[in-house]
Amino acid sequence: MQTVEIYTSPLCGFCHAAKRLLTQKGVAFSEIDVLAHPERKPEMIQRAKGGRTVPQIFIGESHVGGCDDLFALDRAGKLDVMLTG
Repeated sequence: MQTVEIYTSPLCGFCHAAKRLLTQKGVAFSEIDVLAHPERKPEMIQRAKGGRTVPQIFIGESHVGGCDDLFALDRAGKLDVMLTG
């Protein structure tokens, strides 16, 4: 299983939806709350190649994007493949 990292904010409904999907799939993920740890936001922006909104989701070394991107991968049947590496 690939490592999954998600940059979030507790006020973000899209963050909650993305985490819910990952949890339903039984995927362990590490969460970086950029509201509680604003010093991590520049790191997120750099890793996401300019992406400033949350969530920003990474599977292994791949930048997935946001919540809509995660759900699109799932609908296309590609998310499980990415997760298993």
